[in-house]
Amino acid sequence: MSDSNTTDFTNPSTFILLGIPGLEMDHVWISIPFSTMYIIAMLGNFTTLVIVKTEPSLHGPMYYFLCMLAVSDLVLSTSTLPKMLSIFWFNSREIDFSACLTQMYFIHSFLVMDSGILVAMALDRYVAICHPLRHSTILTNFVVGKIGLAVVLRGGMLVLPYPFLTRQWPYCRTTIIPNTYCEHMAVVKLACADTHISNYYSLSVAFLVTGLDVFFIAVSYIQILRAIFSLPTKDARLKTFGTCGSHLFVILTSYIPVVFSFLMHRFGDNVAVHFHVLMSNAYLLMPPMLHPIIYGVRTKQIRDRLLRLLTPKGT
Repeated sequence: MSDSNTTDFTNPSTFILLGIPGLEMDHVWISIPFSTMYIIAMLGNFTTLVIVKTEPSLHGPMYYFLCMLAVSDLVLSTSTLPKMLSIFWFNSREIDFSACLTQMYFIHSFLVMDSGILVAMALDRYVAICHPLRHSTILTNFVVGKIGLAVVLRGGMLVLPYPFLTRQWPYCRTTIIPNTYCEHMAVVKLACADTHISNYYSLSVAFLVTGLDVFFIAVSYIQILRAIFSLPTKDARLKTFGTCGSHLFVILTSYIPVVFSFLMHRFGDNVAVHFHVLMSNAYLLMPPMLHPIIYGVRTKQIRDRLLRLLTPKGT
């Protein structure tokens, strides 16, 4: 029987997820904030979907994209937290090899989809502010549907090589992943083969997606700010800027944790492992929790509809 830390299998039957290395004794306590974030994310995103579906005035491009973001966030959260809690609560660390690759695919593909949806929302804000009279003719339901399909296909296709490349490597070193989920590079590092293809491809996807998406969002908001500052009065400028304020907050909460975690993963060799893992879990759970809160607080139509749903009739 082979040692628990090594294997002779080309494809191991299971991987071992350590959870948060160095903080094993605190797993139960750590599960409390993570569970709270997940519950808030589920309630908030489901509420967003219900509000948009039941309120005809919200049947427009911005809110269709918001619904796509809510669905993507729900899938992203659900892909990670159940297994995380089984580690924290029941010490259930094993994950089937195929299940690990499936989890990896869902996490990374929906992260790419999230980024694409933010670009689509920036496009909507650009058209609404810079070309308000043509908004309904440019972003028709058909165009919104095509944009949504392109976002989904991009996320699905760009990440598709991840599991296929990962499956072909031999694993003869260790089957232990120092994390709570199957992150792509953490799995690739376990292979005992030349994995430069996976390394280069994942870096290319990261820079392509994040770099191009941030560039398009920046260009959109430069044009938006130019249009806002050209307005004649301060009140008009503030009112117009307020219509895209929630989207700016969402962009910041989405990209800053991802970029910070990515830089730590690549260059933070001196950073404690448990801090790496905590950050990688936080950037998967915090944006899905914050997105519906930000839109609920910043978007009057959603806020008013939610108050009507929560207020008993006749009061």
